[in-house]
Amino acid sequence: MSEVSNTGGVRILLDGVTKRYDAQSSRPAVDNITMEIPAGDIVMLVGPSGCGKTTTMKMINRLIEPTSGRIFIGDDDVTQRDPDQLRRHIGYVIQGAGLFPHLTVGDNIAIVPRLLKWDKKRTATRVDELLDLVSLEPSQYRDRYPRELSGGQQQRVGVARALAADPPVLLMDEPFGAVDPITRLRLQDELLRLQEELRKTIVFVTHDFDEAVKLGDKIAILQAGSKIEQYDSPERILAEPANDFVRSFVGAGAALKQLTLTRVRDVDLHEAAVARVGGNTGEAIRAAQSLDREHVIVLDDQDRPQRWLSLAELDDPRALDGVERDEELECVNLASTLNDALDQMLTSSHGVVVVTGRRNTYQGVVRVETIMDAMEGLRRSGEKTGSAS
Repeated sequence: MSEVSNTGGVRILLDGVTKRYDAQSSRPAVDNITMEIPAGDIVMLVGPSGCGKTTTMKMINRLIEPTSGRIFIGDDDVTQRDPDQLRRHIGYVIQGAGLFPHLTVGDNIAIVPRLLKWDKKRTATRVDELLDLVSLEPSQYRDRYPRELSGGQQQRVGVARALAADPPVLLMDEPFGAVDPITRLRLQDELLRLQEELRKTIVFVTHDFDEAVKLGDKIAILQAGSKIEQYDSPERILAEPANDFVRSFVGAGAALKQLTLTRVRDVDLHEAAVARVGGNTGEAIRAAQSLDREHVIVLDDQDRPQRWLSLAELDDPRALDGVERDEELECVNLASTLNDALDQMLTSSHGVVVVTGRRNTYQGVVRVETIMDAMEGLRRSGEKTGSAS
């Protein structure tokens, strides 16, 4: 499989942008917002319902036309562009994926490349690259229809479709709001993993402040009319809320939210006993015994974790033949938060959670003791900060 091409992100600048739906209305939906979104960052727009965050985002690709002001993507003033042409070069992901039900997964992903008149071979290659990128096996999923997929799988296809023409900018409008909490967590992890690889400029609307803290390089907290109350890193907003509105929006438990700022890659990982699909069960048993473990994690030929097998299961000499992935396998990514790892651990029977890296390759495991130590360190740090202030 060839590597996915990588057009990095570009800067977005909103310059005095206003949107009025009614010329007679005294209150614009978006009132003179000026905001710079750095190239390659994820910027989260959060705020109460009706504050204008979705309107602000939709003006970037001109699904909503600004009344006044200018919008730059890179050095290009997109208010002067043909809106249909513009939208073919900006990825857009909505809640519920928005897939066309009568088209296969492959045809859904291929929509924009075909509009751009890519040839069949290039389009087919791109479809398979992107399915691989969002962890859906191309041969298994390309010819399925959306109704045959789970909600989480549909949302992954939605992200793949948005990335089809390799746009520098991705707009995401509450994309994970319609899925269950576990799937939401996995999709967030998937987005962070993709972003490490692709470095797009992502504008992401959410009503969930915890999601904003987890995903955002920067967070813009908006009031009515898209008035920016604070635009800063998650760390600064948690530590130094700009005013009472931000403080109330952050809510209780800001100290606990610090656990959301610590990534799995920031702590020491441990090694589990490892076996391979098609491997020798005797060797797998000896590997587990040498580490005093009761289970091994089975990896495929691309180092992707498939499932745990117990020593008892490995007594069958064919136990490693044709091992298929356990869809319930508790995994987190290097970019996941310790809070996520703890959530996954609470549903695990192994006391550890498997950690994956780029292209979902196995990196090690994180243990509950590691998370407890990190929480204790954050608590001590918080006490020092409190006594110093």
